Amino acid sequence: MAQSQILPVAGGRQVFTHVKMVMASRRRELGAVLGLYFAATTAGLIPPRMLGSIVTDVQNGAAVSRIDLLAAAIAAALLAQSVLIRFGALAGARLGEALLATFREEFVDGVLGLPLSVVERAGSGDLMTRSSRDVNSLSLAARQGVPAVLTAVLTVSLTLGAVALDSPVLVLPCLIVVPPVWAVTRWYLRLAPAGYLRESASWGVMTDSLAETVEGARTVEALRLGQLRRQRADADIRACYAAERYTLRLRTIFWPAAEASYVLPLFGVLAFGGVAYLNGWCTLGEVTAAALYARALVAPMDQLIQWLNYLQTGTAALSRLLGLTEVPADRRPGLAAPDDSQLSAEQVSHAYVPGHDVLRRISLDVRPGERIAIVGPSGAGKSTLGRLLAGVHGPDRGRVSIGGVPLIELPLEELRGQIALVTQEHHIFQGSLRDNVTLGYPEATDAAVAGALAAVDALGWAEALPCGLATQVGSGGIRLSASQAQQIALARLVLADPHTLVLDEATSLLDPRSARHLEQSLSAVLDGRTVVAIAHRLHTAHDADRVIVMEDGEISESGPHHDLLVTGGAYAALWQSWHGK
Repeated sequence: MAQSQILPVAGGRQVFTHVKMVMASRRRELGAVLGLYFAATTAGLIPPRMLGSIVTDVQNGAAVSRIDLLAAAIAAALLAQSVLIRFGALAGARLGEALLATFREEFVDGVLGLPLSVVERAGSGDLMTRSSRDVNSLSLAARQGVPAVLTAVLTVSLTLGAVALDSPVLVLPCLIVVPPVWAVTRWYLRLAPAGYLRESASWGVMTDSLAETVEGARTVEALRLGQLRRQRADADIRACYAAERYTLRLRTIFWPAAEASYVLPLFGVLAFGGVAYLNGWCTLGEVTAAALYARALVAPMDQLIQWLNYLQTGTAALSRLLGLTEVPADRRPGLAAPDDSQLSAEQVSHAYVPGHDVLRRISLDVRPGERIAIVGPSGAGKSTLGRLLAGVHGPDRGRVSIGGVPLIELPLEELRGQIALVTQEHHIFQGSLRDNVTLGYPEATDAAVAGALAAVDALGWAEALPCGLATQVGSGGIRLSASQAQQIALARLVLADPHTLVLDEATSLLDPRSARHLEQSLSAVLDGRTVVAIAHRLHTAHDADRVIVMEDGEISESGPHHDLLVTGGAYAALWQSWHGK
């Protein structure tokens, strides 16, 4: 359940305030729904009243023509109600779609605004559940639940008002349903929100576990971890089953108890109405109309109870989606712009787990146009330092700045325009090859795209694809190899044209000969730019202006390649080991 703690959940008050704000922004659509259903409900209240009048007139021996006139009024009212309900349903669908669009856009904005460090710590399971299962739950509630509940409440209110206008004395029997429904609904609403939140969280844990097993299938097979992964999956499924069984138990108590109360208004009207008629407190026609009104209460009350459950799942989903907006920003946007491209780290320390520093008191000045290679054993903190220099993470202590301005005070758009990070991780999006290359520079010309691909040695195979740059790649298209995907990532970098590049093993998925050839091709493109390269292949260090050697989260050596070899320290040992000496 750690993921749910990393990605927070919004409180009930925040959800209510947000829904109120969104509904206020849709006053016109909401007014249309309520207006049409108000008219439809009013039209639907006419037939019971007319039937009551027919009973009274027949009892009093009224003329047939008057009975025919009342029957025609009933037919006209029913026809008008059908037409109004049709247009009311269309207006309700439009309102629901508008609400869903608003919530989805806010969710996408929230996801894209999440600090990368939070996404990495949270893992994919909880975020995937929020973006799939929770969005689907919210979709049902917004599209159909909100309009249905609004119209049900309106119908119940108008029906009770019609009973009061017809015969005030018969209102009380209709209200005997309130105490039992109120009691069981209050019990349900007290327990359901936490239950549905726990259910969604358990789905997130299960999704994360299954995704890990699928993504690491080769590792699972190689290390014979199948039984262990099955046991974990079984435990997650049991937890998910228990959470869903709990909410199911709530529904199996709530729904029958609520539905059993529906007969109370009709029973009360018939029983009390008979007494009232015999005592002359009301007419037989008024008792008939009130009984029909009480019977008409069943449908909207049933709809209200049924949709109350879906609104609970929708509210829980919205709580989780809005929770993304409560993730604290990892940036403190400032007003100052950097004066130059001087990149500096001053007494920087950083830890992923409090009390266990990965970096300790790192100080480093990177001169504009300088090429630096950061080397060292695995776990020395190289990638962490690269991420801090790229502004992906902010340091726990110390400062990383460019032109004297801390990176965490730069707007993200401005930061990415100056410093770019390319890692060994990459992603090919669904779309054309051209779209994938121009992600950060959509207005690029075909000539610019071809130049970027040529710079990373990818133009040959790109032009050989069935449709060239228009070839569909990614999910549903042509599958690119890992090395090709990495070349696309580097081509994006060429088009982005930042003055400082942080390359975190950016050629690790290429074979040594291809990687060496690619780096030589890139050298012309990188000319004049500041480059910080993190690599295990020491030929990168050989070509650098300066080599930074890291050990145990600290800089142990710094200097040109040849000087460090002469010194005979840690770098010289790495170089000899790499050459098999």
